[in-house]
Amino acid sequence: MDAPRGKRQLIVLVRATPPRAAAPGPQKRTSRSLAAQQPMLQNILTNYGASLGPMFPAGRGRTAAGAVRRAAAPSAAAAPSVYNCVLAEEAKLDEIAKALRDVPTVDAAYIKPAPEPAINRMTPSGGPPAAATPDFSPRQDYLAAAPGGIDAHYAWKQSGGRGKGVTIIDVEGEWQLSHEDLKVNNNGLLGGTVPGQDGWRNHGTAVAGTCIAANNGLGITGICADARLGMISIFGSEDRTSSMAIREAADKLNPGDILLVELHYPGPKHSYEERDDQDGYIAVEWWPDEYDAIEYAVGRGVIVVEAAGNGAQDLDDALYDTPDPGFQPNWQNPFRRGKRDSGAILVGAGAPPQGTHSRTLYGPDRSRLDFSNFGSAVDAQGWGREVTTLGYGDLQGGSEDRWYTDEFAGTSSASPIIVGALACLQGIRRAQGAKPLTPAQARDLLRNTGSPQQAGPNAPVTERIGNRPDLKALVAALAKIVTPVAAAAPRTKRRVKQT
Repeated sequence: MDAPRGKRQLIVLVRATPPRAAAPGPQKRTSRSLAAQQPMLQNILTNYGASLGPMFPAGRGRTAAGAVRRAAAPSAAAAPSVYNCVLAEEAKLDEIAKALRDVPTVDAAYIKPAPEPAINRMTPSGGPPAAATPDFSPRQDYLAAAPGGIDAHYAWKQSGGRGKGVTIIDVEGEWQLSHEDLKVNNNGLLGGTVPGQDGWRNHGTAVAGTCIAANNGLGITGICADARLGMISIFGSEDRTSSMAIREAADKLNPGDILLVELHYPGPKHSYEERDDQDGYIAVEWWPDEYDAIEYAVGRGVIVVEAAGNGAQDLDDALYDTPDPGFQPNWQNPFRRGKRDSGAILVGAGAPPQGTHSRTLYGPDRSRLDFSNFGSAVDAQGWGREVTTLGYGDLQGGSEDRWYTDEFAGTSSASPIIVGALACLQGIRRAQGAKPLTPAQARDLLRNTGSPQQAGPNAPVTERIGNRPDLKALVAALAKIVTPVAAAAPRTKRRVKQT
């Protein structure tokens, strides 16, 4: 797939020097003032012609109950640490990172590789146009009854079962917002700028279609067509990061809404090398700023669905217990969960039923596809091949606004299937007048119900990617959910485009 990989970024976690006395009136903290308070830090930046772009405060960890600790009132004794993106020539980043690690108030200084969409390589190539778009929904076998599909048809028979009242934000690169099957419940671009690149655009369009393609008798039908979906791009200014896009999305969502992270990064197996085969690519939360951004969203009651990645990695491997040299001293591997658990739902890629679209290439239904990451932290699987959705043009070509595909793949195709299933459940909860599922409840339901993973020729079930959702079983399990009374995060007044 021809997708721009962007540039590496140097992320620095800086402890602010507490001011001796606060001036009267509102206070505004900037990264420029941080550097000015710390001559050693400022001297390094000046020597390299670099500057700091402020991102957001570091997370404060999770309580035993799983909630994010609320920040205490700022004090001189406990100055916050703030993530910053270093603005400098890319060739100098490694040298700058090494120098910054000697600054006493720098808790972390690490280089992140450029993010990529978590998809097997696909090249957009529009086929012949049709006079009129037919109904492709009979090709969407992932909607069918379990165990082959997620039984979306059962959910649709329930009040609210197409996701009504639920908002989703997809964090990635670009989308074809004018596609004929995205004219309903499309909140549009809510943040960032798109790169104008067909690889990212078709990827995002395929994801969006899997979720909310209109129920209109043409093209495909989204799993949760009554939900609303907005998009936030990771691209924009030089100091914009994918973690900033995740935080931005979290602030636009309410408890029970869903945030989808459709990205993965080259990991330490090949020294963060960008590779066409994506071997060694892992889920984004391994990097501290991404983890803290996801934890922030979960702490607001937002369900975060995160692609586990296409690197064919065992996320339980001891390799991932070893921090990057620039990570903060108290870093712990989030794939171990336990005390360091972002609260996200990690999604692996499973094989579709044999014979889907007359193909028998991938092994037994629900077996781990060879590229999918796996491990104890992977919560659920979706179809990782043969997903019929929007974009790419291999099923129908012509104008890009009428492109469809039979071949969307990767943990990228698996993740929106999980999002769709959860949106259906949340819509049913809302129609029942019940509180929406919490992130922890949603994760537990996916782990404890569904069609079990099966072994493949080279993929035993011990290489965990989890169960495939079964909405009939999930709806039945909703009746047993008792939501504790707790202080909810304040509802956000949405500033979204309406269509």
